[in-house]
Amino acid sequence: MSQVDRILDKALKGERLGLEEIVTLFESDEIEKMGAAADAIMKRFHPEPIVTFVVGRNINYSNICDTYCRFCAFYRPPGSPEGYVLPNETIFRKIQETVDVGGTEILMQGGTHPDLPFSYYLDLLREIKKRFPGITMHSFSPAEIRKMQQVSGLPLEEVIRQLRDAGLDSIPGGGAEILDDRTRLRISRLKGSWTEWMEVMKTAHRLGMNTTATMVIGFGESMEERALHLLRVREAQDECIRNGYKSEGFLAFIPWTFQPDNTRLKREKASPEEYLKTLAISRIALDNIKNFQASWVTMGPEIGKLTLRFGANDFGSTMIEENVVSAAGTTHKVNIALILDLIRQTGKIPAQRNTRYEILKVFRESEGVTRDFVMQN
Repeated sequence: MSQVDRILDKALKGERLGLEEIVTLFESDEIEKMGAAADAIMKRFHPEPIVTFVVGRNINYSNICDTYCRFCAFYRPPGSPEGYVLPNETIFRKIQETVDVGGTEILMQGGTHPDLPFSYYLDLLREIKKRFPGITMHSFSPAEIRKMQQVSGLPLEEVIRQLRDAGLDSIPGGGAEILDDRTRLRISRLKGSWTEWMEVMKTAHRLGMNTTATMVIGFGESMEERALHLLRVREAQDECIRNGYKSEGFLAFIPWTFQPDNTRLKREKASPEEYLKTLAISRIALDNIKNFQASWVTMGPEIGKLTLRFGANDFGSTMIEENVVSAAGTTHKVNIALILDLIRQTGKIPAQRNTRYEILKVFRESEGVTRDFVMQN
């Protein structure tokens, strides 16, 4: 039995993998074996052949950012003539359009804007919830929340508490990139340490809020850094479970690949094989997270379909609108009819969920949709 076989056998027996074992998997090219193991582990969490997705919209309320990440093609520095902050009425219109087509989730993100007061976010959330009480606000990355803390001068816990009370339902995992400071300092020295990102998530968990976690590969990080990233997410989830918080912690894990086009960080894109391997290893190593999303936005729908054999149980969001990844030259658009078809092509049953991964509707074989859910921005 090879070393990889022994490691996978250990994981399939329900034993946890350590740093060196995870590194060994990342260094291996036996991706089919890893995919099979990840699929078997996924089925323990999700024995029924159902693949979920959420009808959601990304709203990038501003592109003004003073973090200046080398890998970002979306942001504009303060004072740029191309910078914007969307009028509230535009945001409300976008949410109404989302509700009108059966959407349930708004992922609202922008840059780290140095001139927006904390009250801007609180007032906006309150007004959104007043107008759209049924919409789930899965919004604001840890970097944005850190900027709110800096601008307001309040403790981090108080910032998150006030956001929660104003209408923020959960926090997306954007900005994790690689949770190790060697790479973080090289690609975005102003974004903060990995522990600062994690403290936002841990604080949210303590306050009863759910979050998601992400990982972006392809920055030139080492295999050890990738493994450490997974272990740090796993440890934070352990802490949430151990302390009995009302939060479920990280509801999902979403890996994807760095998109270098139009950015100042010139690297070759990670291959689809590297992405699928990373997804499989993530499912194998993160034994305390139930849901893993396919990243069709970066990889395209065909690779998205393959993810369902490599540990993913969820097709993510319909992404009615998305501007950040598309600014880096990645413009894969998927509507609900195509999502249903792609999932069915794998022999699975598609189902619409909400942000909490509760199933809202199962689409049986004869059922389709009557509208195209892809809109113009």
